[in-house]
Amino acid sequence: MPKLKTRKSAAKRFRATGSGKIVRRKSFKNHLLQHKSSTRKRRLSKMAVVDERDAENVSLMLPYL
Repeated sequence: MPKLKTRKSAAKRFRATGSGKIVRRKSFKNHLLQHKSSTRKRRLSKMAVVDERDAENVSLMLPYL
């Protein structure tokens, strides 16, 4: 059986926690930050857990995660 290839674009966007959940970065924190409040920017800096409906697709893209 050949090795499975990892989707490199997904590997750069997702990682697993210790308990095995897949986490992602939040959107809206790359530019136009001047008018966003500090609270909002701080909240956007945190990682978010991938929704359970999407987690299966993400895990198929990352076979060795």
